[in-house]
Amino acid sequence: MRKNKNLFCALCATITVLTFTQCVQAPQQAPAVVQTACNSGTTLKIAYVDIDTLLINYNLWIELNEEMIRKEESVRATINEKEKSLQSDYEEFERKLNNNAFATRERAEAEQNRILKKREDLVALSERLANELAIENNKNSVLFRDSINAYINDYNKVHGYNIILSRIGDNILYIDNAMNITKEVVDGLNTRYEKNKDKKK
Repeated sequence: MRKNKNLFCALCATITVLTFTQCVQAPQQAPAVVQTACNSGTTLKIAYVDIDTLLINYNLWIELNEEMIRKEESVRATINEKEKSLQSDYEEFERKLNNNAFATRERAEAEQNRILKKREDLVALSERLANELAIENNKNSVLFRDSINAYINDYNKVHGYNIILSRIGDNILYIDNAMNITKEVVDGLNTRYEKNKDKKK
């Protein structure tokens, strides 16, 4: 009797191990469908979008990014030009001061105050332009995210995934490439973006 009990326990342990192994291996056999429980029959349809690839290929993001780079360069050029002008004024002031070129002390103080005010204005301009760029960058990020979310919702009405993951860098250690829908999503996003652009013209 005891022998039978031990045999029964060993058999149960073997069945448990085999069942566990089958549950673990299920995603490898059918990568796009994951069984949630071995005996429930419930399955999940999963896909992912590689965000790095999407950023490189999505025309809306490319154009927004290029526009931001142009604006950043324009701001940098404006600030650099004003910094050079300020530096030139300061050097001229120092030269005149060292050569006693100011007619009165009041005239020297007035020039010094003008240069200090110019410096304050430059700092304020710099902060304002940086703030404007940050606001625009934030708007672009919201526009980008909303355009993807809207498209994914429409896309999924046709394809019926339970989960669509976003893969960024190495945030997923391994996922079967059969679940990668990035190209299809990028193509759809670009088609939709070009149609909307044509409507605005």
